[in-house]
Amino acid sequence: MIRKSISKSGKSNRSKKIAKLDEIFSIFIRRRDCTPNGRCISCGKIITFETSDCGHYVNRKHMATRYDEQNCNAQCRACNRFDEGNIMGYRRGLVEKIGIKAVEMLEIKRFNTCPMKEVDLDILIAYYKQKLSKTE
Repeated sequence: MIRKSISKSGKSNRSKKIAKLDEIFSIFIRRRDCTPNGRCISCGKIITFETSDCGHYVNRKHMATRYDEQNCNAQCRACNRFDEGNIMGYRRGLVEKIGIKAVEMLEIKRFNTCPMKEVDLDILIAYYKQKLSKTE
């Protein structure tokens, strides 16, 4: 029998690590795309680090693409939060940025299974912390 370690808050260590990685990865993507300013991948609006979200072309529920740097781009909050990601605009912007073949590969990659263990999450957290420290 496999036991999950659950903290007093009721969250497993794994879910806490996913939340931490989401936070660090989001900062990395927004810094990458909005230094000093950027454009929303979906609508082209000028955005800053502070006014952007880390938008995902393939939904975050697909772990195989959740932390894929091609799948994630700075997006204005209106498109990401209130327009269901403006997926048609996102796809157009992504094709322009990385090409149709890379976009099609992301669309296929979503079907891959990608079980992430705590150690995998720890490695990615350390990796993106290091990448962030180089951009400061």
